[in-house]
Amino acid sequence: MKKKQKTINKRPSWDEYFMKLAWLIAERSTCLRHHIGAVIVKDKRILTTGYNGAVVGVQECISLGCLRNKLNIPSGQNQEMCMAVHAEQNAIIQSGYNGVNIKNSTLYCTHSPCILCSKMIINVGIRKVITSIQYPDNAFKKLFLHAGIDFSRLQISNLAITQLL
Repeated sequence: MKKKQKTINKRPSWDEYFMKLAWLIAERSTCLRHHIGAVIVKDKRILTTGYNGAVVGVQECISLGCLRNKLNIPSGQNQEMCMAVHAEQNAIIQSGYNGVNIKNSTLYCTHSPCILCSKMIINVGIRKVITSIQYPDNAFKKLFLHAGIDFSRLQISNLAITQLL
């Protein structure tokens, strides 16, 4: 009698695994424009996470409405007009808040960083950034090149998470 062979599901690579988590974390976003999630990882261990949303204690865009939409400000421009803290910023802030060392870590983020987040990423010692979607602000590329940050994109189609978009 032949034994029935088990079907083995393909395990995601570590990069796919952490990027899928970033997309799941993005579901907590309170931004009306983009749902963005971030995961900071070191030695295949999750250190912190973050999503874009209002400052603690401030009413969220879900209930207030989006000032950037009202003023017709395009993505990637005049970011100071937004009430939200970016996902990358929240993940970095959580490391400080909880006393977690993120030096020499990898940041997985659903979208590429803006120039402000890029400066924070460099200064806290994150060495590698992996994203899925290109954010309209490309200024980070030159800065990452000069700072020696390893940057790459992991295409969403490889992640089988299109239902999250």
